[in-house]
Amino acid sequence: MIKRIFTLCLISSAAALLAFEPSVDLSHGKLKVSDDSRYLVFEDGTPFFWLGDTAWELFHRTTREEAEFYLKNRAEKGFTVIQAVVLAELDGLNTGNAYGDRPLIGDDPARPNEAYFAHVDYIVRRARDLGIFIGMLPTWGDKFNRKWGVGPEVFTPENAYTYGLFLGERYKEEPVIWILGGDRTCDNNEDLEITRAMARGLGDGDGGAHLKTYHPQGGHSSSEWFHNDAWLDLNMFQSGHGEINNANYRMAEHNYNLKPVKPVLDGEPNYEDHPINWRPQNGWFDEFDSRRAGYWSMLSGACGHTYGNHNIWQMWLPGRTPVSSARTPWIQSIDYPGAFQAGIMRRFFEAYPWQSLVPAPSWLRSGPNTGGREIRVAAAANGTLVFAYSPYGTSFTLDLSAVKGEKIKTHWFNPRNGTTVTVGTAEKTELMAFDPPADEKRGNDWVLVLKTM
Repeated sequence: MIKRIFTLCLISSAAALLAFEPSVDLSHGKLKVSDDSRYLVFEDGTPFFWLGDTAWELFHRTTREEAEFYLKNRAEKGFTVIQAVVLAELDGLNTGNAYGDRPLIGDDPARPNEAYFAHVDYIVRRARDLGIFIGMLPTWGDKFNRKWGVGPEVFTPENAYTYGLFLGERYKEEPVIWILGGDRTCDNNEDLEITRAMARGLGDGDGGAHLKTYHPQGGHSSSEWFHNDAWLDLNMFQSGHGEINNANYRMAEHNYNLKPVKPVLDGEPNYEDHPINWRPQNGWFDEFDSRRAGYWSMLSGACGHTYGNHNIWQMWLPGRTPVSSARTPWIQSIDYPGAFQAGIMRRFFEAYPWQSLVPAPSWLRSGPNTGGREIRVAAAANGTLVFAYSPYGTSFTLDLSAVKGEKIKTHWFNPRNGTTVTVGTAEKTELMAFDPPADEKRGNDWVLVLKTM
C-alpha cells in the first residue's frame, strides 16, 4: 500500500514540476551575514529567511526518486534550508544507503566512498535546482562523542580536518551551509579540537564560501563553546523535545544579546508528532507546539526558524524500526499541517521588513507570561511597525510610547491559515489594549500587526 501511495505521489509531483518556481532565487549569490550581524543576506544584499526542515536521514535512507519527491514538496511549501547529515545517526557507517553504499572505506574519514558521495551529490544538486540550500552536517555527533547511539567514534583532529577539506572542496560551488556538531555537546578538549579542525578543513576546502554553525544537544547552544570562534558565523540552539510549553524564546533572546553580535536561530524545536519527553503516554507535540516555537523565536531576535516532524527526520516507513515511537510514514507526514504553517510564517514575515525587528518584551504591560501563553513583542527600530504574538488569543496591553506617529493601523494575522482580520485605524495612546479574535484557548494564536500612519 505504501509503495502504491508513493508511486501516485511521484506521478503527481512530476506533473507539477512543469509549472514549478524555485523556493529561493539563487541568482542573488552566496549567503553571508548582514552588516549589522543580525540576519543572513545574499551577496547582493537581499535578505534571506532561514526556513529549515530536519531531514537528518535524507542522504542515508532515501532513493533518488524519494529524495526528489521530498525536496519538491518542501520547495512548494517555501522551505529554504534542508538540514541533512552525511554520516548519519541511524547506523550511518555500517548500514549502507538506499543503494547499499557505505560512506567511508574502513570507517576512515580520510577515505570517502565515491559511490556514496555520488548519491549525496545528486540530492544536493536537485535541492539547488529547486532553490533550496542544504544545511549539511558532515557527521552526526556519535562519530566523535558517543554519549549514546551506535557510533563508532572515528574522528581525530587530524582526520576531521582531512574530511572537512574533502567536503569543502567537493561542495564549494553548491548552495550549502555547514552545520557541525550533530546533537552533541563538546564534553572535553578532544571534542573541541575535532570540531575546530573540521571547521578549518571546510573553510580551507571551499575558500570560505559558505556559512558555518553548530547543532548542539537539546537545551544547548553553539554559543556555549564557539561564540568567539571566527569560523562560527551564526549561533544555533536546540530547544528540543523534552517538555510541553518549552519557552524557546528564552534561548533566542539570550543568544541575541551576546557580544559580539551574531545571528541566531532554533535549529531543532519540538517536532510535530513527537511524543512529549519521548513518552507517548505524555501526549504528542502537534502543529500548535511547532507553530508557536517559530513565532516565539522570531519575535525574540531569530534570523529564521527550523520546523521538524518526528517521522520525517528518520524517514520512517513500515518495515523500519521506529525511533522514539514514530508512527506515521514520512511520505504522509510531509503534508502535516505544521509544514504548511511554517511556509505561511515565512510568507508573513517576508511581507514586512522583518530584518529590522528588535525584541521589545518591555512593551508588554499586561498579559500572560507563564504556562505557554506568553506574549512576545517585537518592533522595528524606527518605531513604525510592531508585532505581538498571543499563543492562546489572550488579551494584552502594550506601552506604545516609543511608537512614531499619532495614528495606528492594525490587523490580526491568523498563523493557522494565513488570513487576516482588519481592525482599522485609531488614535494612538501611550497604553493600548488589544483583544484577539475569538475566545481564549490553546491554539487560537494570533499576531497583532500594528503600523503607524
